[in-house]
Amino acid sequence: MQDHQHHAPGASVPSARALQVAARVDAIEPFRVMEMVKAAAAMTRSGIDVISMSVGEPDFTAPDIVAAAAMAAIQKGSTQYTESLGLPALRDAISGHYAAAHGLDIDPRRIVITAGASAGLLLACAALVAEGDEVLMPDPCYPCNRHFVSAFGGKPVLLPSGPAERYQLTAAQVASHWSAHTRGVIVASPSNPTGTSMTALQTADLLAAVHARGGFAVVDEIYQGLSYGDAIGSDLGTRPTSALALSNDVITVNSFSKYFGMTGWRLGWLVVPDALVPVIEKLAQNLFICAPTIAQHAALACFAPEAIAIYEERRREFQRRRDFLVPALRALGFQVPVLPDGAFYVYADIGALDHPLAGDSTAFGMAALQEAHVAIVPGDDFGFAAPARHVRFSYAAKYERIEQAVARLRTMLQG
Repeated sequence: MQDHQHHAPGASVPSARALQVAARVDAIEPFRVMEMVKAAAAMTRSGIDVISMSVGEPDFTAPDIVAAAAMAAIQKGSTQYTESLGLPALRDAISGHYAAAHGLDIDPRRIVITAGASAGLLLACAALVAEGDEVLMPDPCYPCNRHFVSAFGGKPVLLPSGPAERYQLTAAQVASHWSAHTRGVIVASPSNPTGTSMTALQTADLLAAVHARGGFAVVDEIYQGLSYGDAIGSDLGTRPTSALALSNDVITVNSFSKYFGMTGWRLGWLVVPDALVPVIEKLAQNLFICAPTIAQHAALACFAPEAIAIYEERRREFQRRRDFLVPALRALGFQVPVLPDGAFYVYADIGALDHPLAGDSTAFGMAALQEAHVAIVPGDDFGFAAPARHVRFSYAAKYERIEQAVARLRTMLQG
């Protein structure tokens, strides 16, 4: 009979042995932007006025009509599990949104509601990435994308994508870097951290190159609602559109966090090919059960004309902020070679600044925080292509605060 140890109340319990952590954790790096956020928060608690241009979170929250829908769901008791694929009514509403916003006929059956875009990307990687599989993505890119691949034993392969490529992965890169171990690509349009989009032609060429090699393509479109057509229209002659307009075999990821302002509600969606629906459903059942039920009921109100009018007004406000910030940064000596046409980010090159830390984005970012009290993100979060020369600014802050931040940085740079 096994001997069990019993401890009297208040008695010390022997310390647990060190647990062996799975090797996959070693491939996942810390999310450094959160370290900057913690440092800025500590300064704020000490009474210092810090202007945050670091986190990719809209300063706008869910409109009243959405909040009211959430409260109504709670009051009615509509809080139990939903189907793992999501509320049928919400899948129908998203299908209707594709028709209204993009002129696309997307079968609601192909739409999977997820616990944020992060859960959508995890489900896609769980379904498509096997041990040792290589997945191509641009450098720079959102850091969690490569970590999602690593979490399932895959190998992210980041390919330097500079201003000439609009910081986007190209069909030519796919052709030249595809190996016997390559299984697919993950891209984002518009992109975090650069705010740049692929044109329809660029996307079509990329998808054709991937599909010709029997691979998968995951396109992150969470910022597509925050596209500013003037930039991509004047530069490239076409407005961005969903990759779903170009292929039925693509997997797209979207979210209620950015355009819809529901970050903490943790709600997103996938659109997947028909054959992938039962695979994703099985994984969702086991990994998540379902996305948050209250958030799903609330999200139904996002597509009301009243809500869409609010979102479009906010999109115009984000564009106004961009139109101030980009020329203001250029005037200070930051290089922004490609005008960001979406999201709320500016990926700026600090290499030409007249500043002793111009070659070290981490040190420069910390100096901006400590001296100018402006929080920005060093480039080393986003890849390996000249991260020491780049910082990311988020203009998901009030216009007046952005003006103040620019003034503070001007004082810092002018010594």
